[in-house]
Amino acid sequence: MTAHTAQCACGSLRVTLQGDPDVVVACNCTDCQRRTGSPFGVGAYYPKARIVSIEGDTGSFARQSDTGRTLTNQFCSNCGTAVYWTLDMRPDHIGVAVGCFTDPSYMPPARVVWGKNKHHWLDFPDNMPVFPEAAS
Repeated sequence: MTAHTAQCACGSLRVTLQGDPDVVVACNCTDCQRRTGSPFGVGAYYPKARIVSIEGDTGSFARQSDTGRTLTNQFCSNCGTAVYWTLDMRPDHIGVAVGCFTDPSYMPPARVVWGKNKHHWLDFPDNMPVFPEAAS
């Protein structure tokens, strides 16, 4: 099984996970837009049991999602990159920012959520389901 390592911009915070994620999701919610500074965020969701290691100092920021559930971002204390998060919706999983893997061959999203907040100029592939709000 292949290990994948995600890291922050300065390299101080690293998360290594075993195998492939259960799902990869592109999210257009306004909070992901603000977290990434991009029109959407892409998260890979791994069972917590597949965490090999988490190295580095983190800060955290907890917020309520648009559905009212809590999501806690973990970011590098040095450079501020939000590398991973935990969420009430998936208590046995960890979400990892796909861009932090810096691997162009990494799995693409299986679906898009919060499509109602999608920027009008942004298109996803026709075969990718786009949900107007959250999908479980």
